Amino acid sequence: MTQMPAVGDPAPAIALPDESGTFHRLADRHGAWTVVYFYPEDGTSGCTTEACEFRDSFASIRAEGAEVWGISPDDAHSHAEFRAKLELPFTLLSDDGARVTTAYGAWVERTKEGRTFMRTQRSTFLVGPDGRIAHAWPAVTPEGHAAEVRSVLAAAKAQAAS
Repeated sequence: MTQMPAVGDPAPAIALPDESGTFHRLADRHGAWTVVYFYPEDGTSGCTTEACEFRDSFASIRAEGAEVWGISPDDAHSHAEFRAKLELPFTLLSDDGARVTTAYGAWVERTKEGRTFMRTQRSTFLVGPDGRIAHAWPAVTPEGHAAEVRSVLAAAKAQAAS
């Protein structure tokens, strides 16, 4: 298992496709803020709650100059349906094989009903304009999370400007 990057660490590279096959690269976001959140699966209750909260906070996050990228192992078709159903204005990226999720330390072993398996741990990273981790949330509760991200983003921007 890979350890999660800490505040101040360079953000691991991201180069993943969205539902239309367009690749999004974190390196292309240099000079801008990016909220990268990892979630287990499109359409589940917790993931729906989290996505809707980011949807509802998106305008204010965007007003702070940041983009939101949701990453899960789901495929393009699943992401397209999830985005359409919930009217999500932000980017969902498919991490088939969990390479990026692993690099961020969010691909973890779980045990349920005696079965052990690998799954995404809900976690979020605020990547600063310098490409470094500005804030990390290693274990996220969906309710209220987007508002917390928005607040931390505003504070981080204010601190960077001073």
